[in-house]
Amino acid sequence: MNNIHRNIKLNPTYEQHRAIDFLDLTITCKHKELEVDIYRKPTCTDTTINFLSNHPIEQKMAAFRFHITRMHFLPLDPDKKRKEWKTIQHIAKNNNFPHRLLQKLNHQIQNKVNRTHNEKKHKIWTKFTYHNPKIRIITNFFKNTNVGIAFKATATLQQLLIPTTQIQTSTHQKSGIYKITCKTCHKSYVGQTNPNLNLRFREHVRYIKNNDPRSAYALHILDCRHEYGNITDTMTLLKQINRPSLLLPYEQMYIQIFHRNNELIPEQRLNEHNSMFELL
Repeated sequence: MNNIHRNIKLNPTYEQHRAIDFLDLTITCKHKELEVDIYRKPTCTDTTINFLSNHPIEQKMAAFRFHITRMHFLPLDPDKKRKEWKTIQHIAKNNNFPHRLLQKLNHQIQNKVNRTHNEKKHKIWTKFTYHNPKIRIITNFFKNTNVGIAFKATATLQQLLIPTTQIQTSTHQKSGIYKITCKTCHKSYVGQTNPNLNLRFREHVRYIKNNDPRSAYALHILDCRHEYGNITDTMTLLKQINRPSLLLPYEQMYIQIFHRNNELIPEQRLNEHNSMFELL
């Protein structure tokens, strides 16, 4: 088989003292039967989810549930079973797992093995995100139903390695009241936008490139032949607003502030006076 491909390297395992290790079992050939014992690799550690970590209790108990279930369901002789139980207790102690919970879990699984005529109910499973123990206020409603609850932890390695800058929304992806500054004279235009700032900035640039004085900012750049710069250097979100009814009042407030501080482009002041005159 190793001759099929140069990257294939299979090493055979031979019996030693009439025993061979296969998966998680040690199988020993006796005179009239096969005897099994639990096998752990020499590189195996006793590390599992620490009981003090912020994980659902079901996930903390999963490894011990597996070990104890295997111990009871395999046909181990009493000495081997006692040895395995001591190993499980040692693993639990090293991971701060309370002994009383381990005893309780062992008792539950042992009773389950002894109930040979137990009817298994068909369960419907659903998943909840485990942020903190308060989630059990909701999941306890399903305790006496055929709905099984599985928890998804938030403290995973993948989530901890994601840089915080990737999960934060960019300022230019938000909407509300903004100012866009002329790169030459450093005067600003104050406006409102219901779409995000990226879309609004592209509109201003399109007006400038098409020689379209539809906005006071485009009119200022075209008339004064000033530079408009890029969105990072020139466009700032003054206030994020998600309710359209609040856009106009806040826009007028910021226009007055910039006008009093002499930071508003003249074209916007002119447009504001013309709009007021038309209304009158």
